Amino acid sequence: MPRVAVCACPRRSRVQVSRASNAPREREELGWRWSRTSASAWAPEDILASIKDVARLAGVSVTTVSRVLSSSPRVDENTRARVERAISRIHYRPNLLAQGLRSKKGNVIGLVVPEILHETFATFIKCTERFCVERGYALIIGSTGGRPEVEGAFIDNLLRRHVDGIIFSRVSDKSRVINIVEKWNVPAVIVDRALDREDIPTVVLDNYRAGVMAAEHLIALGHRSLAEVTGPKDIALARERHKGFAATLRKHGVLFPAANVFEGDFKFESGRAAARAFLARRLPMTAVWTHNDLMAVGAMNVFLRAGIRIPQELSLVGMDNLSIAEMTVPSLTTVTQPFEEMCRRAVGMVVAMRAEEDLGEKRVVLPPDIVVRESTGPAPRRGGGKRLGP
Repeated sequence: MPRVAVCACPRRSRVQVSRASNAPREREELGWRWSRTSASAWAPEDILASIKDVARLAGVSVTTVSRVLSSSPRVDENTRARVERAISRIHYRPNLLAQGLRSKKGNVIGLVVPEILHETFATFIKCTERFCVERGYALIIGSTGGRPEVEGAFIDNLLRRHVDGIIFSRVSDKSRVINIVEKWNVPAVIVDRALDREDIPTVVLDNYRAGVMAAEHLIALGHRSLAEVTGPKDIALARERHKGFAATLRKHGVLFPAANVFEGDFKFESGRAAARAFLARRLPMTAVWTHNDLMAVGAMNVFLRAGIRIPQELSLVGMDNLSIAEMTVPSLTTVTQPFEEMCRRAVGMVVAMRAEEDLGEKRVVLPPDIVVRESTGPAPRRGGGKRLGP
């Protein structure tokens, strides 16, 4: 029958199982009492082994164990091996939080996004996590729900946890988290949603150029009656995309009345709402650009149900090149964002700042591209565009 060891250490108790011949001696070295039971295995209770247990079993000081855990060269090989055997025998796991507080480096980066479930930010999370792991960092993820007060509270929470750096995408221009970050003097990088002039490093897309590319693609196909579904106007990137789109239409002599612009919120339902509004106004349009793919898919849903053929009667362009863009029928033409490169740069900047290395450039602006699929085609031959709607 196996033996069960019950720890008699102050404020700590354990039940563990072992059939090894030297188990009694190991546990006696830890000061454990012995009792017989019908239990078939040694099982640890809620409280885990401590660094003092390792030191006691290995016959060394706590300082020596700590040096082994930090790979210090000040420990001879025999002592190191003895400590490592003790760690293995009692399944000791270092307290990473405590180590981080002592060393002021926990190898943890915080990522704060407006919405976790939104595919754009889900992509940011996936890419950022991969690059963090490659650099030896863990990632803490938080969603603000698009509320500035939640954004501020979560970032403050991360800072109090002594993370090594923060990567975040602003909720909107109303965000005031920069003051919080600067107060704590922690490496921080803004991705995607940044103002033109930030005091901290940023990694953004050339959103003005994105608007230019969408307009040029549709103009090249002969479209002269266009509409646009923007993101919220209190987000700088939405304003930049609109400026690029509108300026390019003006450059080519294309009229672009205010009635042809609908302010959305980057969500599927706002794309549907925009399409319904355009249909109700009976706009003579032949093409629509939306500021992201989710709104484009929402608009496509309404247009197709209204019997409008895409792209024969109406061309549609999205933005982001999310996976859903290839799933629609017809597949969606879209302006791309280099998500992987944005995340790679952001993580690299945090790590560099943590190591007090020179960043070189504090503002990284990446170029967009366009992927042409089935949702865009030549403008209908009827001049001025078909009046959509009842």
